[in-house]
Amino acid sequence: MQQDNWQATYPPIHLYQNSIKQFDQFEPVTFFDMQPRLINALSKFIKFNGLTRMMTINAPDNSIYRQLVQEACLKCGTEAPVQLESLNLNDLLGEYQAQNGKVTHVRRGLLESQQGGLFIVSANSILANPINWVAVKSAILGQSVSPVASDPRNIAMHIPSYTTQCKIIIVGDSNQLADLDYFDGDTNSGLCLFTELELEIKLSTDSINLYLGYIKWLCRRYSLPNLSASAIERLLIAGARQTEDQSFQPLGLVWFNLLLTEAAIESNGETLTEAHIDAAIEAKYERESYLPKRALEDILEGQVIIETKGEQVGQVNGLTVVDVPGHPVSYGEPARISCVIHFGDGDISDVERKAELGGNLHAKGMMIMQAFVSSALDLDEPLPYSASVVFEQSYSEVDGDSASLAELCSLVSALSGYPINQQIAVTGAVDQFGRVQAVGGLNEKIEGFYQVCRHQGFTGQQGVILPKTNLQHLSLHKDVIASVKKGEFHIWSVEHVDEVVPIIMGKPFRGDDEETVINKIAERIENFERIEQPLSFVQRIKTWLIRD
Repeated sequence: MQQDNWQATYPPIHLYQNSIKQFDQFEPVTFFDMQPRLINALSKFIKFNGLTRMMTINAPDNSIYRQLVQEACLKCGTEAPVQLESLNLNDLLGEYQAQNGKVTHVRRGLLESQQGGLFIVSANSILANPINWVAVKSAILGQSVSPVASDPRNIAMHIPSYTTQCKIIIVGDSNQLADLDYFDGDTNSGLCLFTELELEIKLSTDSINLYLGYIKWLCRRYSLPNLSASAIERLLIAGARQTEDQSFQPLGLVWFNLLLTEAAIESNGETLTEAHIDAAIEAKYERESYLPKRALEDILEGQVIIETKGEQVGQVNGLTVVDVPGHPVSYGEPARISCVIHFGDGDISDVERKAELGGNLHAKGMMIMQAFVSSALDLDEPLPYSASVVFEQSYSEVDGDSASLAELCSLVSALSGYPINQQIAVTGAVDQFGRVQAVGGLNEKIEGFYQVCRHQGFTGQQGVILPKTNLQHLSLHKDVIASVKKGEFHIWSVEHVDEVVPIIMGKPFRGDDEETVINKIAERIENFERIEQPLSFVQRIKTWLIRD
């Protein structure tokens, strides 16, 4: 069990201080220098002959990245023309005019006029024009094709045909490429090469200079102001939050441009500082914060019950991430998870699942949690209690296993009768051996609970329990970091259920102590079995006959 200090709440920027101070001395490092896998694949694709004339690139499907692919092809030294294209058959195949069944004019298409050329096509264009794609793919694979009649009412009897040596590069994200593979299996076969555009880089003392050179290239390419040392540090913190990992930084052009362009507005075109980056980030949050602020108001007004003080039996504050269709970002929100028990056959009811509001992953997490509890109790027969676990005031689908640790806490609290500290929220998944496993959305989850605690009043004991393996994903808002630093808010990282229960319930989970949670549950089971059950009518008759 470990209460982590404030330095664990954001990336270890201090490791890169020397490089950051030398930022002005670095030479620009281009986007292509950051993409060795892409460049190597394109170089080989350009040299390939034979049937392999198609390539798919997993990358964001927009004109910015398609243009970068075009530049990368030229960087690889191709002498053939490289062109961005839609699937317009008249442009690609060419067209002809006819009169009285004879061809009077032919306009050569790009596939014929630019023999050996490279055409870069959006995956969306193919999915939107499947019939056109069939014709173009046939030409790319070596089939003889003909121009298209410019006037369908005048068709020539003998249409000229040709073959092409052109190649095609398809750019699309993983979802689009999956749809494309479903539509045309040739795009995921030996006929088609595959590579990826990398949108993240693992940051280390070896790669930091390369990354800082890339930032300098971005500023020059898009005419952005210079960055001070403090601005670079703030940018690295924002980058770690974007990638959700302290060890990685984004390479995506769109993210950088949006952030630095808005920061440039704040600085009036002067050198960017930490304050300008902060202002840009806060302005973005303000634009997107209507829904999370409304959710917080519902909690503060008591419409949604979330307690951040006191103790309750069978009730725990879980942490969730809310995704709203059409909303650009996810936001964190605490959820009250409760468990009640009653005499029964040992069944633990997942109310979300029974109400068809729980997804498959949530159901899996619940079953794993139940298996661990049963194993920890080491019972010779079924548990004489039944339980019901529910996300209170939740009216939409719940999925994922990140609440299984919180659900476990509520269950053992209800079974043992020991109360849970409501000042602490819990997130994490568990396996069948009680090990706590990493989950997603940590920054949003922690900040969501932090906001509730801040508005309801800090007690000095509030905080969040999270998996130890999730520490590397933290890049929290500066207000949360300040509160952790002052001791108003706390972060506990854990590796096993045995570490969680003492924090949140003040009692050891198991051991020789009579006050352990497991011993208390066993005691309740034993007391239940000693209760004299009322005799049935038949049993009373048998007892009366024996006495006579």
